[in-house]
Amino acid sequence: MTAARELIACQEGIVLRVFRPRGSAEDQIRPTEIVMSAIKRIAVLTSGGDAPGMNAAIRAVARCALAQGWDVLGVRHGYAGLIADEVESLTGRSVSNIVQRGGTMLGSARCPEFEAEVTRRQALRGLEQNHVDGLVVIGGNGSQTGALALAEMGLPVVGVASTIDNDLAGSEITIGVDTALNIALEAIDRLKTTASSHQRAFLVEVMGRKCGYLALMAGLAGGAEIVVIPERETSPVEVATQLRAAYERGKRHALAVVAEGALYNAGKLDTWFREHSEDIGFDLRTTTLGHVQRGGTPTAFDRLLATRLGAGAVAALTRGEQGVLVGLNEGKVTTTPLAEVVGVPKAIDPELFRLASVLER
Repeated sequence: MTAARELIACQEGIVLRVFRPRGSAEDQIRPTEIVMSAIKRIAVLTSGGDAPGMNAAIRAVARCALAQGWDVLGVRHGYAGLIADEVESLTGRSVSNIVQRGGTMLGSARCPEFEAEVTRRQALRGLEQNHVDGLVVIGGNGSQTGALALAEMGLPVVGVASTIDNDLAGSEITIGVDTALNIALEAIDRLKTTASSHQRAFLVEVMGRKCGYLALMAGLAGGAEIVVIPERETSPVEVATQLRAAYERGKRHALAVVAEGALYNAGKLDTWFREHSEDIGFDLRTTTLGHVQRGGTPTAFDRLLATRLGAGAVAALTRGEQGVLVGLNEGKVTTTPLAEVVGVPKAIDPELFRLASVLER
């Protein structure tokens, strides 16, 4: 049988029959049964890029699980720590005074080795040796890809939507987005002040990888003359035209907000302007915000969102749900199968882009 799971009802609760893929004789793990209503211990990890609010999610997972009478293990350094068995016990005290901190107390790391099935089997053996009955994975697309792979191998896994890029299907907004957006907006406001003093135009690049959400929202809230995002190709000539139009309208500054994943990101646009000596009326400067957007103190919104989603992950495990992502949709905490989340593009609302186009003029 391929990797699969079979839920069957019984008097004691919900029993999860786990069938793991066959490997070499020494790597084979026998099928196991976990009574979901009798969970004793879970583990939690943060993976991929850190996001402000991750600590609040860890705190919520730990304290809600402890309230259920479960033991909680924290996995250091994401999937790399899961492979290396870097785990520690989490208590109510050990997760105190972290809700206001950015980053993640557990640490995070990229782990391409986790793509290999033999490596995932090693991680599963470590979890079994630590008597872990379920895993909560806090992270974005790459993290939830790993979560899905573990779920397909039989491990009860629940994901929590956390990425500043807001490119994860299954949640309208993810942990860290609000903080990253506010950091970008504060930088834009400051740049506009100095730009007006010197009659300059600024190209401001924000993070987001291949998703233009941060750039679009920052452009809307920051009063940009033009927004450049991956979802809509924008040529350097279009950017120059908009900046020049602002000058001709008598503005003392102009602003273009550019997503890092756009075909013409800020660096390429800057090179184009230097090579073409395009007359836009302003002196042009380029600022790349980069990882400063990740490191901020989480806003109240991100703390509350992370707390709700972390609590939702424990509630999902309590109900016997697994292989799902916990997210926020229409103001409510929801679960979506990871198979419907991983690798699914998250579209930008076209109405918002049209609104930005109207307001640019």
